[in-house]
Amino acid sequence: MNAELLTIPGCPHAAPALELFSTALELEGIGVSVTVREISTEDQATAQSFRGSPTFTLNGADLFPSDADPAVTCRVYSTPDGLSGQPTLDTLRRNLQSRLPSANRSA
Repeated sequence: MNAELLTIPGCPHAAPALELFSTALELEGIGVSVTVREISTEDQATAQSFRGSPTFTLNGADLFPSDADPAVTCRVYSTPDGLSGQPTLDTLRRNLQSRLPSANRSA
């Protein structure tokens, strides 16, 4: 299993998003470390279907699918408090849960 956080250089949400992703994985009993990868060119964004920074992926799939065009840009997430530079912990956990059968979680 592969958990990856895709960011752009200088993203102000990269560090908090890494902490958020690590926490969500731990709370869900998913025993993997998060790899951080910077996307710095439009070619990389297109090749990775990167919809903005930060992007949370599990096994190469965006946990927050979007119809936006690939781009080296910031990404916003809808939260109960309005738009934010990262999702809430609860939303991230739900999206993780929806993509994994319970058998794939470590105890």
